[in-house]
Amino acid sequence: MQISCFKAYDIRGKLIEQLDENVAYRIGRAFAEYLKAKTVVVGGDVRHTSAPLKLALSAGIIDGGAKVLDLGMTGTEEIYFATKHLNVDGGIEVTASHNPIDYNGMKLVKAGSRPISGDTGLFAIRDIAQSYAPQEVDKSLAQYVSAFASEEAFLSGNGSVQTDKLLASGKYELVSCMDEYVKHMLSYIDADKLKPLKLVVNAGNGSAGPALDAIEARLQELRVPIEFIKVHHNADGDFPNGIPNPLLPESRADTADAVLANGADMGIAWDGDFDRCFLFDEKGQFVEGYYIVGLLAKAFLDKESDNKIIYDPRVYWNTEDIVKTAGGTPIKSKTGHAFIKERMRADDAVYGGEMSAHHYFRDFAYCDSGMIPWLLVAELLCTSGLPLSELVRQRIAAFPSSGEINSLLKDADAALQRVVDKYQPDAIVIDDTDGVGLEFDNWRFNLRKSNTEPVIRLNVESKGDIALMEQKTQELLAVIRA
Repeated sequence: MQISCFKAYDIRGKLIEQLDENVAYRIGRAFAEYLKAKTVVVGGDVRHTSAPLKLALSAGIIDGGAKVLDLGMTGTEEIYFATKHLNVDGGIEVTASHNPIDYNGMKLVKAGSRPISGDTGLFAIRDIAQSYAPQEVDKSLAQYVSAFASEEAFLSGNGSVQTDKLLASGKYELVSCMDEYVKHMLSYIDADKLKPLKLVVNAGNGSAGPALDAIEARLQELRVPIEFIKVHHNADGDFPNGIPNPLLPESRADTADAVLANGADMGIAWDGDFDRCFLFDEKGQFVEGYYIVGLLAKAFLDKESDNKIIYDPRVYWNTEDIVKTAGGTPIKSKTGHAFIKERMRADDAVYGGEMSAHHYFRDFAYCDSGMIPWLLVAELLCTSGLPLSELVRQRIAAFPSSGEINSLLKDADAALQRVVDKYQPDAIVIDDTDGVGLEFDNWRFNLRKSNTEPVIRLNVESKGDIALMEQKTQELLAVIRA
């Protein structure tokens, strides 16, 4: 059997066509066998199909020789936390994050929440999963599953894997790490420094709601004066307000409007599995992830100035300036969570950030979290006495950036070569960490090809010159799209 849902860093596929209970079973069994695992922790996001996929996955893990600890409905970072906290052999989150409703997928980690990518075992797991004979899989699944009535039954989430049959196996257990998770989240800040704040929080009907409620309850116990105004808070796999992906401008209005309507100090919005969070200032303006990287770097360096900070090569002048000024060491890494985490471990960096709103923390097993960033920024608002707009205003003026601009092309390679031919001869610095990075006296750009589609991704920044940044952005786009 050929399985087509394995990507470079995770598993994603269209339901029925690429990913169903049969494939999920195969993945679980191969995962356990490949890792020689004794215990694996699993969870699933709010999508209706995540529960049946997770249970079929669990059946495979059990048949692969491991015990399953099921956290229930979770965000990806809860799996990261539990895998390390419970000291188990691996963890799997069933999630499609911000993909369309007819997709789902999985994110896999091994002991210590170390990532599993194509270079570190993901494709080996795929090969094992493909090797099982169909009759063998059908016979094994029959222990736990009665057939779906139709494809529509699966797509609606009416899963047929029986939890009671899994429990009867003696190797499946429902567990919770929420109390320990919340305690760890709050360890990144000094709650005594928090002053009255009004925060708009938009879970997008995804998985963030229960975790946020647990954090809120603990803050109330500590008598921390934070008021949460909740938007699209209840978990709902139908996503009545659209798939949560605040990276898209059209997905930001509800959060921005709520900030303005309630006079809030900050707005926070998450994607479906809440491993990314996006911030809005008190004026309802979206703050680009690039400038949040700088804020978080400063938050750590203010506490311990000789720390190392990892950043991605798309835009970085602002981050480098903040880190060097604060006495830290800035270190550039290739874009992508597997590369960032590997570099952080190698250099023992306290924090790593990407402009795409993925933020990684040494004390969080070098993994990305969507809850730690807003807690740190909330603390920074209180200790600085400045609104978020002011905290980022000077940084945006000092290093204006274009944001990432995608161009869908028939021939991405030809476009890349046109840009190199035109600009590289005059470049002061040529950086090939990820794509093409060319630096000049007072502006620079990075141009990267997508790994999965004929798309070129452009980022431009300058030193204090918005007009120059905008001019060079349009000039580059004309060359790219010629």
